[in-house]
Amino acid sequence: MKRKDGRPKVRAKRNLPEFEGGLRDKHPRLASDKTGKQHKTVSMFSGCGGMDLGFEGGFEVYGTHYERRPFKIIAAYDNLDDALETYRLNIGDEAKNLDLEKAEARDLPAADVLIGGFPCQDFSSSGPKTGLAGERGQLYTSLARYMHHHRPKVVVGENVPHLGRLSGGSYLERILEDFEAEGYSFRVWNIHCPSYGLPQSRRRLFLIGVRNDLSGFPQKPKPTHANSYFTVDQALHDLEAIGDEKVTNQSQYFIASRATSGGGQGDHTNKRNDVAYCIRANARGRIQFHYALDRRLTVRECARLQSFPDDFVFPFTTQRNLTLIGNAVPPIIGHLVAGSIAAFLDGNNAQDMNDTCDFRSTRNVSQLSLAL
Repeated sequence: MKRKDGRPKVRAKRNLPEFEGGLRDKHPRLASDKTGKQHKTVSMFSGCGGMDLGFEGGFEVYGTHYERRPFKIIAAYDNLDDALETYRLNIGDEAKNLDLEKAEARDLPAADVLIGGFPCQDFSSSGPKTGLAGERGQLYTSLARYMHHHRPKVVVGENVPHLGRLSGGSYLERILEDFEAEGYSFRVWNIHCPSYGLPQSRRRLFLIGVRNDLSGFPQKPKPTHANSYFTVDQALHDLEAIGDEKVTNQSQYFIASRATSGGGQGDHTNKRNDVAYCIRANARGRIQFHYALDRRLTVRECARLQSFPDDFVFPFTTQRNLTLIGNAVPPIIGHLVAGSIAAFLDGNNAQDMNDTCDFRSTRNVSQLSLAL
């Protein structure tokens, strides 16, 4: 079979990575870097563990050590086997296969903190945009049922920014109302990830809830890189000369030619001195080429751009790995949010509920367009 330009098509390599153990084998969990209480945490829709790794901390990426946070993941739930196997390989055995849509909250352990990046496909700008009526649009209610039964002190939900735009913001409003009906006050943190050191164009909404009997509220983190982004070439330059498994997952990438018609639709070439395009779960639909090399980004490069440490292994074929990476919460963003939650729970940096934020406790549709 030939391409449109007449040249023969090249088959994609379906190689598997080479590795001996995952992150947990090389960097065992340790006690918190700072003495004090560890807050028991339950994770829903945990995926491969990006947010969980961020909340626990104790990892290194981009030459920076991200200290241990005072959170202990006592249970993590997902129903995707690839995600669970990757989680157990790298983080811990607390990851369990569970259909959260059918799960009874009383069967889950009680915790101080509940976290969960509930499925975003029905709210994504690149998805069906079916909202709450979609196949997975009601899965956020799993968090609400847990809140009703176990009453965690703090809840952290995560989703795509388009959730704030769909139906004029009414879907986001409905979710927040359902959460607050369980006796919580919620705010939405609109996190522009490059402003916090992530070398890719990514924005996410974090839904932060505090039980109503607790005073104050966590402070939204202040940007660390607002005036000087960490760029794609700064993040990946040391991988340019490596094409094999000296760094795990670096040999895995799709063979792809550039579009010869349609104005290059689907082709995106990253540029030096800028952040990368957003890393997506469906890598076939958004082709990203390296800023200097004539090929697509590797699995390891995508993982690096999502802030996974190089010792965090993705054990499957290319597309299966890229799906896990694209669906994940970047660990350094999870770590950032966890720091604010920890400071609040430990009695530091509590913000008054009347202070301004991205979305007020009393919300209106016009506010949902702010900074989105």
